[in-house]
Amino acid sequence: MSTETKDNPYAVVDTGGHQHTVSIGDVVFVEKEEGEVGDTITFDNVLLSGEGDEIAVGTPQLDLKVEGEILEHGRGKKIHGLKFKRKKGYMKRWGHRQDYTKVKITKIG
Repeated sequence: MSTETKDNPYAVVDTGGHQHTVSIGDVVFVEKEEGEVGDTITFDNVLLSGEGDEIAVGTPQLDLKVEGEILEHGRGKKIHGLKFKRKKGYMKRWGHRQDYTKVKITKIG
C-alpha cells in the first residue's frame, strides 16, 4: 500500500496492539472497537504523522487525533490448531475467529 504521496497526509496509529499506516480514504481492519455502524471513532494514539517531506515523530505519541467511520463489524476466517502427543492417545483440536471492525479513515489531525 503506497500511502506516502506528495499531497496525501498519512499517520501511523496504534490500536489493539497493532500499528496501522493510514491516510484519508483508507479502509482498515482493526481489533473490535465499541460503537455502531455509521458512528465516528477517534484514534488518540498516533505515533507518526507526515505530509510530503515533513514528518513528525512522537516521543512516544503525538497530540494528534485520527478519525474514522465504522463501516461494519465482523469476524475473520477461522484458524485451526492441533496439539498432539504420539503414543499417548492425546490429541486436542481448537479453533479461533478474531472479531474485527472495518473503519474508513475520514480525518487526520
